[in-house]
Amino acid sequence: MSKECDAVILDYLNKQNRPYSAIDVFTNLHKEHGKTAVVRSLESMAEAGKIREKVYGKQKVYCADQSQYPDIDAEELKLMDGKVLQLTEKYQQESAQLKQLEAKKQSLTSSLTTEEALIQLKQLQTECSQYHTRLGGLKNNANAVSPEQRQSIITVRSKYVKEWRKRKRMANDILDAILEGYPKKKKDLYDEVGVETDEDHSVKIPE
Repeated sequence: MSKECDAVILDYLNKQNRPYSAIDVFTNLHKEHGKTAVVRSLESMAEAGKIREKVYGKQKVYCADQSQYPDIDAEELKLMDGKVLQLTEKYQQESAQLKQLEAKKQSLTSSLTTEEALIQLKQLQTECSQYHTRLGGLKNNANAVSPEQRQSIITVRSKYVKEWRKRKRMANDILDAILEGYPKKKKDLYDEVGVETDEDHSVKIPE
């Protein structure tokens, strides 16, 4: 079992050729071998020189023995760096395109289907027709309010709203004056004298 574990791990590290912790190896091998077995295998192969071990504080990292790979000259490294840069740019471009497509898909998914849009259009057309009929009836209504009557109603309304504001202000001034010498809270005074405010009935003075 130990030799089989060694062989699997060694093959994995050689193929990947990048550093991994024992946990990484254990996880990346889909936990086919126990964590303890993986740790022991890595340590024993490192001692035997089959792989390399690097210690960073409390963390140990393992990688393939680089001496088994052919040397790469500077020109080849330069070409590889250029290829990596090209692939990185391509990845970023395609990632941006993917985000745009996902956003478009989300927009289309949340939009109405053709069938739903047609149903909604029919409903709106029906409502529009009803409102049009109602509007025509109002326009042709012989009992409609004339412009003079409308202006008269507005004038009377403004008068009463103004008086409402005036009386409310006067009442508040009187109550505030009483409260200056009143030993209890405002609510207690209002309850005692039976004052009901607009706010108690959720009423607002019209604009």
